[in-house]
Parts: sequence; structure tokens; C-alpha cells
Amino acid sequence: MEKTVVLITGCSSGIGLGLAVRLASDASRRFKGTARALGGSPGGREDPPPSLGARSRLVYATMRNLAKKERLLECVRGCHASTLEILQLDVTDPLSLAAAAQQVQEQRVDVLVCNAGVGLMGPLETCSFQAMKTIFDVNVFGTIGTIQAFLPGMKRRKAGKIIISSSVGALQGIPFNAVYCASKFAVEGLCESLAVILQQFNVHVTLIECGPVNTSFLANLQRTDAEGSALQGLDPQTRALYSQYLQHCQSLFRDVAQDTEEVLQVFLEAICAPCPPLRSFTTQFFMPLTRLKLTSPDGSEYVRAMHKFVFSAGEAQGDQA
Repeated sequence: MEKTVVLITGCSSGIGLGLAVRLASDASRRFKGTARALGGSPGGREDPPPSLGARSRLVYATMRNLAKKERLLECVRGCHASTLEILQLDVTDPLSLAAAAQQVQEQRVDVLVCNAGVGLMGPLETCSFQAMKTIFDVNVFGTIGTIQAFLPGMKRRKAGKIIISSSVGALQGIPFNAVYCASKFAVEGLCESLAVILQQFNVHVTLIECGPVNTSFLANLQRTDAEGSALQGLDPQTRALYSQYLQHCQSLFRDVAQDTEEVLQVFLEAICAPCPPLRSFTTQFFMPLTRLKLTSPDGSEYVRAMHKFVFSAGEAQGDQA
């Protein structure tokens, strides 16, 4: 039986690591794939999904820094490690992408999961050019380069799936995440445009729209310190708003954040579906805000609603004071 070859970027922690473990630990050994070590979380190794499809799969897990592979290896220990291979891959380096593609023994990738990504939080005035460039290099150009490396083979075979780890921040502007949202908006436009053409080749593009997830992403993102010197040159009102936003983030992750396993199930459904949709949502929590962009096309209702959602609690406390 021919195996389905899966390649995943960003596998050192979070979603990438968790997905690589789930696929490689499948009891029927249906996957073979590659994961890139940029993030992910373990999970599912004792309870693999009951139905991942009829074909056997091989999983390639890729990561920029192979020194971070030990966590992934520990998570698959005692499972079907023979279905997993770890490759070095820096999505921002064309030579690294080409080298990784050459190391795929089957010389094809059936399912490409673009999961590598980084975040940037803070007032726009405090974001350095280099930090902003890194966001676009990884999130936008890294995604484009990864797709470019494997898309020609999918088109030749008239079969394939490209699955993107996206975000609610790709569909709606979030305060103090302007650069991150800009990068994710760009990926949405990229994938939506590709999907129109690739249906002719039986290649499916799916964006997994994630809300807050209990991974290391928030801890690892580049963030302006609320007490740091970078804010000293800002006006007091912006500093106060940023402080409110950080409190909002803490409460949001406390009350709304999903477990990695819940999010992984949406990825698995896209991997196994014969014709997955362009967008799959891991949570419905933010949908009322997203729908406002369609029901009020001029954007005014969305701006007011998002401002109220993020800042109303702090304003109410200020009024009481």
C-alpha cells in the first residue's frame, strides 16, 4: 500500500510538534512526514485518531534548529518512530528548502503543512525594521518559498493538499498586532488566490484559522515590554491602551484559549478530507467580529466592536475610579 507523505514545518513545539506526533503515532502507520522545529506541543501519542484515512502515511517533521529535536523524539518514543523522519529546514533560506526537498526519499509530498510562524506584539512605533522584516520573512516569504518548493510536483501529479496554520489575526485587525496581522492577511490573500487556480490541478489549499491556543507561541513572540524603555517615548494614552491590551490578552488566554489537541483535530480533518474547504475554524468565539466585516463593509462597526471588546473593561474601571 502506497504511503501518504506529509511534510510539516515548525515542529519544535506547539501545533507542529503535536501534529507530527499524532501522525507518526497513528496505530496503522498510515503517515510519513517531515516537521520543521519552530514550535509545537506533544499530544495524542496514547490516543491516536481512530480514522485518518485508508492509505498508509509517512511524516517528515522539519525544523530550523535540529538541536531542538529532542522534545519531538521524546514524544514519539515508544510509538511508531519508524514513520517519522526529522529534517533541518529554514523556511527563509531557499537553499535549505531545496536541500530538504531533495531529502524526501519518495521525491514527492502529498500533504504540505505550512506551520512555521512568528509573532510580534507592541505599539507600531516601537517595532524595529529588523523585527518587522523577520515577521514577513518567516510568515509570508517563508510560506511562499515552502509552497514553491513542493507545488510543482503536486501539479504534475494532479493531487495534493496544502494546509496553512493561520489565525484569527489573519481575518481581523487586532490592536497592537498590526505587523503580525499584516503578514497573516498577506498569507490569506496568497492562499485564496492560489485556491482559484489549483482546483484545476486537484490541489486543495486550506487555511486553519486558530484563535488563542495553549502553546509556547505567546511566550515566544517578540513583544514590547509594558515597563520597558521602548515605551518611554510614546504618548501616555498609547501606553495606557497597551497596558489594557496586555491585561485583555491574559484574560483571553485564561478564559478562551484552546488545548492543542482540540486544534489538532481540525488539522487532521483537513488532512483526511477528500476535498477540504478553503477555511476551517478551530473556534467560533471570534465569528461575530469576523461577520461584522461582511455585514458592515465600510468597517466602522467592526472598529467600534473590536475597541469595545478589547478596551471596555479597562475604561469601565477607569470610570469607576
